[in-house]
Amino acid sequence: MEDKMNQEQQPRGPMRREQEPITYGDVFDVSGDLASRPIAPQDAATMQTAEQMALGKTQTGGAASIMQSAAAVNERLGVVGHRDMTDLVRDEGVIVMETDVGARRIVVEAVGDQVLGQYSQPITEPTIIGQVKSPDPDILGSDPITIGEALEASALGAGGDKPVDLSDAAAIQAAERATGTILPGGIGAAAQSAATHNIRTSGDEDKITISDVLEDATSKLPADKPATSEDAEGVISAEIRNNPLMAAHPGGVADSVAAAARLNVQ
Repeated sequence: MEDKMNQEQQPRGPMRREQEPITYGDVFDVSGDLASRPIAPQDAATMQTAEQMALGKTQTGGAASIMQSAAAVNERLGVVGHRDMTDLVRDEGVIVMETDVGARRIVVEAVGDQVLGQYSQPITEPTIIGQVKSPDPDILGSDPITIGEALEASALGAGGDKPVDLSDAAAIQAAERATGTILPGGIGAAAQSAATHNIRTSGDEDKITISDVLEDATSKLPADKPATSEDAEGVISAEIRNNPLMAAHPGGVADSVAAAARLNVQ
């Protein structure tokens, strides 16, 4: 399942300095006050919830997944807190709308009256047709989003409360392999142990969640590297192969690594 991003639009503004937060204007074609605001974790969570309510799932490569990865970077930099929400998101809300036009379905995602993304869905595979910008290579300076940070993003998002299952464990193990270093007792082993525990546990309140395993993932990995499209493909494949529904979990590990890889594209 491959999303095609319109990469013709050129980013605006001066070259970013290292350690600056990722703003809405860096990754979306927006203007005004919103463009200068750092993307906050609860902005991403709110958009993810809106996508799930409107579409029945988190849109792969959509606004929520991009916001989730950007918010994880901003939280790591210390410019936003885990429970922070941009006032424009709080006051004006987020919108996810569907409109059928002939044989295609158009999905529009927005914060207030500012459109973040517009997608065309012929049947099952969405194609980004506008609004989402191709990130400037300097947006993340010399510090692109790593696999560890992408894993942390999945822990911070709405999917972080999901109990770990075998497909999650497979995806986490694939992500760990992609870093080039696997240690006994690492996060891949912890994820497999969590999935086994959850199979044997009846009550959800006693199950181990994605957040439990992947919180502070960067510090748990012996090595880390920027997420690439090849890494994302491996993680997505592992998650789908081990899911009886043959699909990736909305807002899950695969979604987060895929979003990070897209943000790292130069």
